[in-house]
Amino acid sequence: MTWLRRNKPAETGPQTVLLVDGTHCSSCGLLIDDELEDVPGVRSASTDVRTGRTVVRFATDPVNPELLVAAVERAGYRATTADSP
Repeated sequence: MTWLRRNKPAETGPQTVLLVDGTHCSSCGLLIDDELEDVPGVRSASTDVRTGRTVVRFATDPVNPELLVAAVERAGYRATTADSP
């Protein structure tokens, strides 16, 4: 059902980008997205496994990046924020 995500209208509002390591296929991306979307305050997440980037959009205010990284780790992957050193 990944194609449904690609056909959604563009979303606006606060967002952040995570760099995710260890993904191999679209199922990996869906697992990460589902885990992130369970974090309170996250409106949507979209992982591109080819680039290793996940765009996380927030319902209102940004969520603590540590909570986002922890969600990715619960899915079994490693992540950092794009602006991390």
